[in-house]
Amino acid sequence: MQEINADIQQVLAQALSAIGLSARWEQRAFPQHTGDGYVAGLDPEVLPALVGCFPGALSDVLHNYKRQHPGKSVLQLRVSVHVGPLPSSGLGVPMVETHRLLDDQTLRDLLAKAKRANTVVIISQRVYEDVFQSGLETGSTVAEDFAQKIARAKKFAQPAWLHVPGLDWGLVDRSFFEVPEQSSTTSPTQSAGSPSGPDNQGRKSGSASAAPKYSIGSVGNIIEELSGPASFTQHLH
Repeated sequence: MQEINADIQQVLAQALSAIGLSARWEQRAFPQHTGDGYVAGLDPEVLPALVGCFPGALSDVLHNYKRQHPGKSVLQLRVSVHVGPLPSSGLGVPMVETHRLLDDQTLRDLLAKAKRANTVVIISQRVYEDVFQSGLETGSTVAEDFAQKIARAKKFAQPAWLHVPGLDWGLVDRSFFEVPEQSSTTSPTQSAGSPSGPDNQGRKSGSASAAPKYSIGSVGNIIEELSGPASFTQHLH
C-alpha cells in the first residue's frame, strides 16, 4: 500500500511538472492519504491547465512508468476534478462529490475496454463550463474531447464529462452512457448563451458557490484489481 501511494505521488508530481505546475504542487493544501489514494490542493486558477494539459501529461508519465518498471503491474489512473468552497481542512460537500464522481462505474468500464488507455478523467459540469468558457489556454484539448454523461455513485447523480487522452469518442459505443435529457450536451464552444446548469443558477442568485475557495481533483488507481481513490485539490489564496 505504501509503495502504491509513493508511486501515485511520483507520477502526479512528474505530470504536473511537465505542464509547469511543479511549484503549485509543492504548495499544495491539506495533503493526505486515502487508503491507496491521495488528496491535496491547488489554486483553482490552474483549472484550465489541469483539465486541458494534465490528462495527456499524466498518460505520458504512466507510459514511461510502464517502460521503466517492466516487472510491476500496469498502473492505470482514474481522475476526477470538481470545484467548490471548502474550509482549510478540505472536508465538505465538494470533496464528497469529487469522490462520488471518481466512483462512477463508467470510468472503470472505459479503462477495461480501452486496452491501451491508462488515464480516464471525469470533470463536473461546473468545471467544464468554467474551463471552456474562460477563454484561457487548455493546450491541445478542446471541449469536444469530453463526452457528457450522468455520473452515479450511491445516492449521487450529477451531469459530468468524460475524457480519455487519445480516444476518439466517435469510435466509442456510448450505449452504456446515461446522458442528461436536457440540452446541456451542447458544448460551451457551440453555445453563445449563458450556462444554465444548477451551479450557474446558484452563482446568479449570489449563493456561496459563486466564490469557490477550493477546486478538487481525485485520482484513483487500478493495479490488477480496481482499487480506491487518490485525490488532489486546489485552493484559492
